Amino acid sequence: MRYSALSSAALAALLFFLLTSNTASADPSLQERVGVYIAEFNAADAASKVATLVSNADATDWVLANAPLFECPSPQLEKIYYFRWWTYRKHLRQTPHGRVLTEFLLPVTHAGPFNTVSCALGHHLAEGRWLRDAALLDEYLRFWLHSGENGGPAAHLHQFSGWLAAAVWDRYLVTGDRDGTVALLDDLIADYGRWQTERQRPDGLFWQYDVRDGMEESISGGRRVENIRPTINSYTAANARAIARIAELANKPEVARHFQSEAETLQAKLLNALWDPQAEFFKVRRPDGAFSDAREAIGFIPFTFNLAHPEHAVAWKQLNDPEGFKGPWGITTAEQRHPQFRTHGTGTCEWDGAVWPFATSQTLGGLANVLRGPPQSYVTRDDFLAQMEIYARAHQQDGKPYIGEYHDEQTGAWLITGPKAERSRHYNHSTFNDLVITGLVGLVPRADDVIEVDPLLPPDAWDWFRLEGVPYHGRLVTIAWDRTGERYGNGPGLSISVDGRELARSANLERLTAKLPAPAERPDAVK
Repeated sequence: MRYSALSSAALAALLFFLLTSNTASADPSLQERVGVYIAEFNAADAASKVATLVSNADATDWVLANAPLFECPSPQLEKIYYFRWWTYRKHLRQTPHGRVLTEFLLPVTHAGPFNTVSCALGHHLAEGRWLRDAALLDEYLRFWLHSGENGGPAAHLHQFSGWLAAAVWDRYLVTGDRDGTVALLDDLIADYGRWQTERQRPDGLFWQYDVRDGMEESISGGRRVENIRPTINSYTAANARAIARIAELANKPEVARHFQSEAETLQAKLLNALWDPQAEFFKVRRPDGAFSDAREAIGFIPFTFNLAHPEHAVAWKQLNDPEGFKGPWGITTAEQRHPQFRTHGTGTCEWDGAVWPFATSQTLGGLANVLRGPPQSYVTRDDFLAQMEIYARAHQQDGKPYIGEYHDEQTGAWLITGPKAERSRHYNHSTFNDLVITGLVGLVPRADDVIEVDPLLPPDAWDWFRLEGVPYHGRLVTIAWDRTGERYGNGPGLSISVDGRELARSANLERLTAKLPAPAERPDAVK
C-alpha cells in the first residue's frame, strides 16, 4: 500500500483501527470492494488535470485510513458512500495556513485565496467530522477564523450566510474535543457580532440577498432584495445557541446565558414572523412585510436546526406532494404548483425549483429531526430511506458516479452544461455520508458519555448493515445490524461495539444506547 500522501496522524489512526476493530466478523471482501469502487472512480476521472493534495493513486489508502467503512444491501447507496469520500478528498488543498477544502476544483472568480468559498462550510464540517484525521478540520477552521488581516477571519467568510458556530458545536458532539472547541469561543462570538452589524434589522430579525445565501434566481428573492429569510435567521439562532453551549463548556455562565437568551429571542421572532398559517409553511417575508407567495425548500430549514415546534410539522405534508416538493429525481427547491416554478432559465444556478444537493442535505437533516421528535402523521422512516435512495441514484451522469451543482427534477440531468460543466464536476457543496451515518445507521451525536443509535431505516428494509471504525469521543465505534445473525456471525440484532468490545445489543432495529467507557489514549487522528 502507498501512504506517501498521508500524515503520520492518519497512519496512526489506520493502525489503531486495524488493531481494535473486530474485523473478523465483517465481510472480508469489503476493503477489496472499496478498492474496486475507487479504481472505477479513478478510471472515470483519468482525463482530469487538476492537481490535488491526495492524488487519485493514493485515494484508496486515504479512504481506508480516514473514513468509517460502511456496507449495506444497496449496491448503489454503498458505492456512492465511497464516491463521496473520494470526492471530498479531491478538494483538499495545502496552504501556508494548513489544509483547506474547496467547493470547486477549478478556479472560480468569486473564490477567495486558494479557491476557497464559504458557502458550504457548514456542510464541509458536518461531513468531515467523521474522518479519523481530526487535524484536518482543525486546520480548516483556523484558515477561516485566522488567515485574514492581523490574524483575523478570512475576508470572504461572510461572502455567504453560514451556520459556522452550530457546525463547530456539532463537530464537538462527535470529537469530544473540549479544549479545541472552547479555543474557538471568542472567534465565534466576534463572528456573531459581525453578522449583527451586517444583516440585523431594527426588529431583531436578519435579512439576506438570495445570492448571498448561495440561492440566487429564487422565486421569492433577488440578488439585491433584502428579504427576511428562513435561512439566515435559522443559521443565526442556531449559532447563538451553539455559542451558549460552548460558553458552558468554557465555564463562562454569563456568556452562556446571554447567548441562550439571544437564541431564544431570535427563535421566537423567526417562528412568529416567518410561519405562514395559511400556507402552513415557513416562508420568506419581503421588505414590505408581505409573505412571498411561494413555498420553497428553505422553509424546511427551521427543522434542520431544531427551531420549529411540533405544531409546525404539518409543513412536511408538502414533501410527498407531487405539486409540492416531490420530484422523481429529488426534492425540488420550490413547490411545483407555483406558476414561476422553473421559469428563470437554465444553467445560471437557478433556485426556482430544480434539485440542489445543498438543499437536499439540509432538508433531509430536518426530516431526521422530525422523525426523532414528537409523533406526527406526515412523514415516516420509509420517506427518509426513499429520499436517500433517490439522492444516491441522482449521483450519476452517463452511467458513471457524478456530483454537480444542481439537476432537473424530472430527468436527473445535471443543468450546468458546455464548457462550464467542468467547473461543476465533483462539486463539494453538500453532505451525503453524514446523512448515512446519523440518519440511516442512526448514530446520534451527544455531549455526554452515552452513545445513542437510532436508525431511521425502516425495520423491514434491510437484513443487515455495518458501519465500523467511526471516531467518536476518542474511541472507535462499530454499529452493526444483522437480522438473522448469519451475516456477521455475532448473533442476531442491532449491536454497538466500542474499540472492539460489544457494549449493547437489541434483537430489533430500534433506538439503542450504551454508556461509553472511560477514554484511553488515542492517536492524534482520532482524538
